[in-house]
Amino acid sequence: MTTSLENAISKQLELLCELKVVLEQELHLISSREPETLMQLLQDKEALLANIESQDQAVEIMHKRVSEQSEIPDSCNALLDDCKKVLGECKYLTAINAKSVEHGQLRLVHLRNMMMELRAKESMTYDRAGRPRGESSGKGISA
Repeated sequence: MTTSLENAISKQLELLCELKVVLEQELHLISSREPETLMQLLQDKEALLANIESQDQAVEIMHKRVSEQSEIPDSCNALLDDCKKVLGECKYLTAINAKSVEHGQLRLVHLRNMMMELRAKESMTYDRAGRPRGESSGKGISA
């Protein structure tokens, strides 16, 4: 039973390391603005997260059984500590990716505002008093 717990935790560690790699790739794709590749990676990440969740449930069940029968071996505890360390790194990378997406969205909003401002300046005219005003489209020429 202890060996199967150790194998399950090792499998979970592998999955978490794989998630870390996916998160690093995600950051690269976010910064390089490759939406098609990013969407495929997000689908793969979603499947990987589902595998991690199911493996986590299996580890929890095995851990409970082993702890009821005997003490958890140091090797299993060491693997669990490694899992927690990699999980912390994954959380950190996720926070970085979220910030990167947020900054990208802010850049898009800023660009849109600049474009609207530019269009407004292009359509600006001056009234008889010399004050600037935006051109009112839709009104015809008045005599």
